[in-house]
Amino acid sequence: MGKRFYGDLQLGILGGGQLGRMFIQGTINYNVDIHILDPDKNAPSRDICKNFVQGALDDFDTVYQFGKDLDMLTIEIEKVNVDALEKLEEEGVIVYPQARVIRLIQDKGLQKQFFKQNDIPTAAFQLVKNLHEETEDLPPLPFIQKLRKDGYDGRGVKRIAKAADLEEAFSEPSLIEEWIDFEQEIAVIVARNDDGETATFPMVEMGFNVEANLVEFLISPSVLSFEVQQKAEELARKIADDLQIVGLLAVEMFLTKEGEILVNELAPRPHNSGHHTIEGNFISQFEQHMRAIFNLPLGNTEARTNAVMINLLGEEGYEGPALYEGVEEVMTMDGVYIHLYGKKFTRPFRKMGHVCIVNDDREVAIEKARKVQEILKVKA
Repeated sequence: MGKRFYGDLQLGILGGGQLGRMFIQGTINYNVDIHILDPDKNAPSRDICKNFVQGALDDFDTVYQFGKDLDMLTIEIEKVNVDALEKLEEEGVIVYPQARVIRLIQDKGLQKQFFKQNDIPTAAFQLVKNLHEETEDLPPLPFIQKLRKDGYDGRGVKRIAKAADLEEAFSEPSLIEEWIDFEQEIAVIVARNDDGETATFPMVEMGFNVEANLVEFLISPSVLSFEVQQKAEELARKIADDLQIVGLLAVEMFLTKEGEILVNELAPRPHNSGHHTIEGNFISQFEQHMRAIFNLPLGNTEARTNAVMINLLGEEGYEGPALYEGVEEVMTMDGVYIHLYGKKFTRPFRKMGHVCIVNDDREVAIEKARKVQEILKVKA
């Protein structure tokens, strides 16, 4: 694929949100023609891609018609029509990550079974069709219930802490898993090209917003032990090789209080846990994804310096056209990089942007990040 890269290769992305936008920004120097399919007529990638098509990502005909005249397709979100991707693969369109990988990762139950079959450590789990009707042989409280499909950014996840919570449980097919009282949430992003070359970005530590049920900030590189970091990166490589994936794979993990690493979930694409790489590493996750899917040499993933990434979330109590408070004040701070995603409308906890703070002193970077969180607000 590398030989065809330097020319008129037409690449399609299913999804034109912030990940698609940053992918275009990260690869524009390579003169790649990028086509975007997204259901939102105001998608963040709309005005910076070669061709924008508004349409449903889960509709067979829409995805098929979008992809049939392109050379390659990739994704920025897993909720896409895999049947259409499989047909396109049969007709010679290259799809990376492969349709079979996307199908597996779309279903958290299949993910867990894949972990079990490949000796990948993960929390104990069981699959249920309807938790309201299957009340016997449940694990001890508390436990976590996750919808097998369509959960995203914290949606589709419930903590069942007491018997009364079962009344509010999901009735759709789901998995229930042991509650892990973890020491730290960590993540590793690994890239794999078609030649089988792999490269991992240094492990990051993540902070969680319990109220929003999503990652609030991350710190790179980690200061956890070398053994923990090595084991996490080895696990990420193993999963990429076991899947035979081509492209980028984000591996979210828990470090338990006993020092064990348990794999939580996978995302076969650029990921929130890798946004810091734009300023903090020698290569960004977005350029690395491009290199992987085009079967080009993978880049140097080493960290340049300490980097802290915080998500800009829509403030509670505000919904409507987005207004950003504190941008000018934050712009006066050294080593602070603002990324606004171009979303016209805000709502509580919607990802509206992120800020990366870099500094040779880890504690200074963390202190600045906390200050940015206090100053920069997304309202309406």
